[in-house]
Amino acid sequence: MGATGVVGQQFVVALQSHPWFKTTLLAASERSAGKTYQDALRDERTNAMRWFCNEQPPEDALEIRVENTAELDLNKVDVIFSAVESDVAKELEPRFAEEKPVISTASAFRYFDDVPILVPGVNSEHAHLVDIQRRSRGWKGFITTQPNCTTTGLVITLKPLLDTFGVNTVVMTSLQALSGAGRSPGVIGLDILDNVIPYIVGEEEKVHRETLKILGTYRNDRIEPAKIGVTCTCTRVNVLDGHTEVVFASLGKPTTVEEVKNAFRAFGKGMMEDLPSAPSQMIVVHEDPFRPQPRLDRDNLDGMATTVGRIREDPVLENGIKYVLLSHNTKMGAAKGAVMVAEGLRRMGYILSRRGS
Repeated sequence: MGATGVVGQQFVVALQSHPWFKTTLLAASERSAGKTYQDALRDERTNAMRWFCNEQPPEDALEIRVENTAELDLNKVDVIFSAVESDVAKELEPRFAEEKPVISTASAFRYFDDVPILVPGVNSEHAHLVDIQRRSRGWKGFITTQPNCTTTGLVITLKPLLDTFGVNTVVMTSLQALSGAGRSPGVIGLDILDNVIPYIVGEEEKVHRETLKILGTYRNDRIEPAKIGVTCTCTRVNVLDGHTEVVFASLGKPTTVEEVKNAFRAFGKGMMEDLPSAPSQMIVVHEDPFRPQPRLDRDNLDGMATTVGRIREDPVLENGIKYVLLSHNTKMGAAKGAVMVAEGLRRMGYILSRRGS
């Protein structure tokens, strides 16, 4: 759903030649319905192709006839990937979840108690909320959500610190890419040229709430939020793709820089080797003090790895560690990350193929 938008296009690319999932239906607004995907992507005035991915559009997808999102035939699909805006998601996703699994990038249901915000390898056990959701709502399907793209890289790096050392407080400043604002409405090009926008509406609140939920403990059929102090400042910078974040963390016990690096490097190993979209390393550690950089590191392991550098002790915070991270906001932080969520749900038995496997 939302196949013609920026994230929808990323889904089409992420699902190309996927060994488990096949794109059989593309849905968008009523304006695009009835057209081939290729024609739906064309600007009616200029005939230009509004394709925003670096990768070329898959040839087989271009000939699929787009359906009206509001009138989906659920008999044609086993799972729905949703890239629609939150107001549309709030209306349509529950209707479809009555029958089918819905993997959503929208924020509409992230903060409901029975809806997990999933990052594979970080909180996969939260998927058991699906059982609670189905029972309480009477659904055959379900809704799972993906975090805000800014939250994704942060929780991936905090998880090994939390498990190994404990985390008391986190202070983060983000330098977020333009693509995180979408194409329209968003940051106007002339606003960001030679500039930094020091405020992104609602972003800091999302990072705070989502981090505590994702790093929380699944117990007694609910998630107990993590007891971590989280505060952040989120800014927009003149970078195309890749969110950079500067993180200061007060850990639960003393440690060394080398021990932190080892925890980062070990994180996720052996946990997701059978997931087709999973990177061989969840976290890539850089020794070069000038890395990570968006232009050089955002595509590490096809944009699915979080790259960390400048890991140092912080003398102000108790047991303080500080580092810089870089996460690809439209790959791991959006569509391809959501596809990896679906892979994990399939492995756990929450998504079944038409052959029942």
